[in-house]
Amino acid sequence: MRVNLRKFILISGGFVLLWLIVSYSSLFVPVSKKRGNIEKIETELDNLQNKMLDQLSDSYKLLDKVKEHLRKTDHQEIPKDLPLSWNRDGFAQSGKGPVLPILVIACDRVTVRRCLDNLVKFRPDKITFPIIVSQDCGHNETYQIIKSYVDADPTISVVRQPDLSEIPLTRAKVKFKGYYKIARHFRFALNYVFVTLKHEAVIIVEDDLDISPDFFEYFLGTYPLLSKDPTIWCISAWNDNGKKQLIDLSRPELLHRTDFFPGLGWLLKRETWLQLEPKWPQAFFDDWLRDPENTQGRACIRPEVSRTYSFGKVGVSKGLFFDMHLRYMQLNMDYIEFTKLNLTYLLKDVYDDHLTTLVTSLPELTAEEVKSRPGTEPVKVTYTSAKTYQKAAKKLGLMDDFRSGIPRTAYRGIVTCYIQGRRVYLAPGYQWTKYDPTWG
Repeated sequence: MRVNLRKFILISGGFVLLWLIVSYSSLFVPVSKKRGNIEKIETELDNLQNKMLDQLSDSYKLLDKVKEHLRKTDHQEIPKDLPLSWNRDGFAQSGKGPVLPILVIACDRVTVRRCLDNLVKFRPDKITFPIIVSQDCGHNETYQIIKSYVDADPTISVVRQPDLSEIPLTRAKVKFKGYYKIARHFRFALNYVFVTLKHEAVIIVEDDLDISPDFFEYFLGTYPLLSKDPTIWCISAWNDNGKKQLIDLSRPELLHRTDFFPGLGWLLKRETWLQLEPKWPQAFFDDWLRDPENTQGRACIRPEVSRTYSFGKVGVSKGLFFDMHLRYMQLNMDYIEFTKLNLTYLLKDVYDDHLTTLVTSLPELTAEEVKSRPGTEPVKVTYTSAKTYQKAAKKLGLMDDFRSGIPRTAYRGIVTCYIQGRRVYLAPGYQWTKYDPTWG
């Protein structure tokens, strides 16, 4: 029994030992294989990562080459229709950016509150756009309204025109005394901003103007043009032919050059004012600014869709101009980021070449045919004299008057509008060289 037990123990122990050997040998083999597989996978991942890094490096190099190519060619390949990025061409302001104060010309309208409310409502930055109200007339009720804004906001200030004396005029000129006082007030206010406060530029509005939501953005984006192009002396927010039926409402970003000073919300640089101030007229300063001799033949920028709207029916014109034209003007309500647009298409060399080439190539229609034959392709209507211009302008619904021989909104004698879905150019039917002041 003992022998059997011993044999049993020996045999059992042998089986156990054999089982352990087999078990451990089977265990070691998979672990070794797994470790090898893991090392293999890690090696493959390292190789893949290195390849990806190499490809990424090549991509960055290619991207840098593309950027360099764009930088070199952007200014040479400006589209004829849609503007590109303004910042890419390096014209945007650097550092802190400009300070563009808003000069509000006020007199005795208590509705100045409406103007100030809109300026405060849409003003994106108080530091960039401080508001300065210059009040003439000595009207206390209007002054108290202005002062309430000044008291509530330190970036809003008021100055009062000190000379309220009557201007001696001949009997024939007495009826125009309002225009004499306006010219005197503008001279005082602009000297205050540029000489006393020493600002480099100013946006001028009158106390009867509404503004668009992108009013400030419009001027901030176009301001660099005044430095970039010496042939531009002002930026205006106004289109004299800005009635709904004469503009392309689908192109609120579109801007134009014009030889006709528009006014009604305009940007002026200190350098230009110092040139104008010694010759400043006693009255009718806006028409004086429309004479190329006074502005050295330079142009202004104006929008397709106006960024201001005049609600002041009662004024020195006795409401006549408002009833005939101003009440029908369209105010832009879309927000356009002008600081992100490339406005180099407005530079003189680019703009002139494109406009001349385009208008020369267009088919010609009469004003009557434009109205009776709707279409989508741009066309031109030609004129040869003041009389033929006025006839065509009236038929198209445009303002037909002249100042120093310049039609409203004209540039190089060409007036553009948008009628029934088609761009129309009212252009000279002869080789244009300059305006004829005898036209009016």
